[in-house]
Amino acid sequence: MSLLLVLFYFVGIPALVIAAAVWLWRKTDSSLARGLVMVGAMATLAGLLWLAQGEKWLADKQVRELCAKDGGVRVYETVTLPAERFDKWGNVNIPNKQYVKPTDEYYFESEDQYVQRGNPKILRMTTRMIRRSDGKILGDSIRYARSGGDLPGPWHGTSFGCPKLPMNLDSSIFLKGNEE
Repeated sequence: MSLLLVLFYFVGIPALVIAAAVWLWRKTDSSLARGLVMVGAMATLAGLLWLAQGEKWLADKQVRELCAKDGGVRVYETVTLPAERFDKWGNVNIPNKQYVKPTDEYYFESEDQYVQRGNPKILRMTTRMIRRSDGKILGDSIRYARSGGDLPGPWHGTSFGCPKLPMNLDSSIFLKGNEE
């Protein structure tokens, strides 16, 4: 079904516009009328392309601008932890705020905010690493993403995000101490 819709949107409709333009071209003798037929056909095809992809292009441009403005990882304080706190892949298992135990020294919290709702939508995702004892933010990461904006159909919608993953907030804040 989705292949048929793609063919209809990207082949069928443009073929109909071109066929109508060719028919009108042949029916007219005036060079002015032929010029208007060509301009009309080009404007129709450009409008169809804009409907199919334009909003998505604008949203992706906005996401890139937002990422350049404040996206990425920021470290306010680094913490050196003993080597045994790191797993075999070099990660420190820091819990989410909602799962923190009384013995946990650090936790992270995440917050999602809509920059733009609808279709396409733009989301700002913030993650903060916090020291539990004093509530100090050790660092944060900000990421932006666009989802949707595609032609309607049964296929899975597209998305775009930046900065590129992984952002490695944990490894930027928590440094491995000497192994002894």
